[in-house]
Amino acid sequence: MRLLTALFALIVVVAPASAQRFPAEGFADLAEQLSPAVVNISAAQRIASGESGMPDFPEGSPLERFNELFGDAPRIANSLGSGFIIDPEGIVVTNNHVIEDADQVEVTLADGRTFPAELVGRDPATDLAVLRIQGSEPFPHVDFGNSDQARVGDWVIAIGNPFGLGGSLTAGVISARGREIGGRYDDYIQTDVAINRGNSGGPLFDLDGDVVAVNTAIYSPTGASVGISFSIPSNLARHVVDQLLEYGATRRGWLGVSVQPVTSGMAPALGLTAPRGAIISRVEADGPADRAGIETGDLILRFDGREVPDSRSLPRMVAETEAEREVVIALRRRGENMTIRATVGQLQEDGAPAAPARQTPAAPQPDLETVLGLTLAPLDQASRRRYRVHPDANGVLVTAVDPESDAAGKVRPGDVIEEIAWSPVTSITEVRNVVEQASGSGEILLVLNRNGQFVLQSVRP
Repeated sequence: MRLLTALFALIVVVAPASAQRFPAEGFADLAEQLSPAVVNISAAQRIASGESGMPDFPEGSPLERFNELFGDAPRIANSLGSGFIIDPEGIVVTNNHVIEDADQVEVTLADGRTFPAELVGRDPATDLAVLRIQGSEPFPHVDFGNSDQARVGDWVIAIGNPFGLGGSLTAGVISARGREIGGRYDDYIQTDVAINRGNSGGPLFDLDGDVVAVNTAIYSPTGASVGISFSIPSNLARHVVDQLLEYGATRRGWLGVSVQPVTSGMAPALGLTAPRGAIISRVEADGPADRAGIETGDLILRFDGREVPDSRSLPRMVAETEAEREVVIALRRRGENMTIRATVGQLQEDGAPAAPARQTPAAPQPDLETVLGLTLAPLDQASRRRYRVHPDANGVLVTAVDPESDAAGKVRPGDVIEEIAWSPVTSITEVRNVVEQASGSGEILLVLNRNGQFVLQSVRP
């Protein structure tokens, strides 16, 4: 028994000091401390009668008299959300979708006071917005914490306005990190905290009372909480909020590239033991990357001194970089490591043009050769027109893909093979020869031109 007691004492002593344990006293002290800085947000939008969905009854109809009641006067649409004050001067953070298109926004504090709010700035890309309220005395406020230190399993609490029930507290743990749900800069923290409609824009606190995330979205087939919610990490939110406060809009860095992920099949062909980094699939002409000498097919491994773990991380790193700043980029090009200096530009957030549609090509031409499960044809003017090949493409055309081959789902009809195992190819004979030489190395790396954008794929012979 003494031995067990000693071992237990040792375990307690060596437990990490940073480990968060469930507070024996519950969350009452935190609720009392933090609730005054959490606000309810009401956004109102005027809707013209023609946009309301209400019918205009025809002249002479027995219901015509209701047109005066329903058909003419503008109506008010209301939305409810949450937010939190980060400065005693009355700076409020919330979600963009809570106040988007609103004609009037009001902020209600926990003590019942209501203030009209002025929009400072908003960022649809991250779904964040900043408001300002004014009062005769300093407002209660909370501070942003360091979301990079938040770990899966840590306790967190949310305070907000679900279904208009202000001042509601729910608790849970961080379930996962780095979630992507369709946005350009997604890096959500996933929790099992009960988040419902009206919680949007509210804070997610750690047990130190710091805001580690902004509650934004839920996954639910019913519209109510099923234990999967997503929150914007505080380090991302703080960067956006600072820019909105300074400029009224975001000023994101821009490199002028498109990227694709490194798959487990590509990793050995790129000289990696595991997938990491981001492959440059397109370089915009005369953009910062083009002027710096970055090329399609380059594998970006480090950006401005930070490791690039995957292709989703690089756009966020670039976006967070100040415009006109020179950065060092470590990359691998055709098996050789090198560093390049690039001056980051400023992103013009007007939206990128949609990729041109491509018609489904007709049946493959006869007398074509098949390599790696790919039916190949020479690239001539006729095939360029038929398959709508990008004018910059130069190589061998893929006209069909064997659905039973490893290339299925990776290569498409209309793709142009420009390189195999980093060797340029311009004829089917060259393709066959390079494939024969590279077959002993396992996966074979293909550099494809797809609608003017370069794509790297690894294919097993």
